[in-house]
Amino acid sequence: MTTPALQRKGSFVQTMKAVAWSFFGVRKGADYESDARKLKAQHVIAAGIVSCALFVLVLFGIVKLITR
Repeated sequence: MTTPALQRKGSFVQTMKAVAWSFFGVRKGADYESDARKLKAQHVIAAGIVSCALFVLVLFGIVKLITR
């Protein structure tokens, strides 16, 4: 059973860690279940958008550096 969103205690730092691990595609089932119980959906969405933007900017910077 899931915990209502208002009672979840996951921090934004925990959410960023979960999103970072998901970028690599390496998550244990137990960790996934723990994250699903603790993390807020709004934090996961925000962390995903921030991480994606950061990833694109890093790739852009690498390409710009190489093509100089």
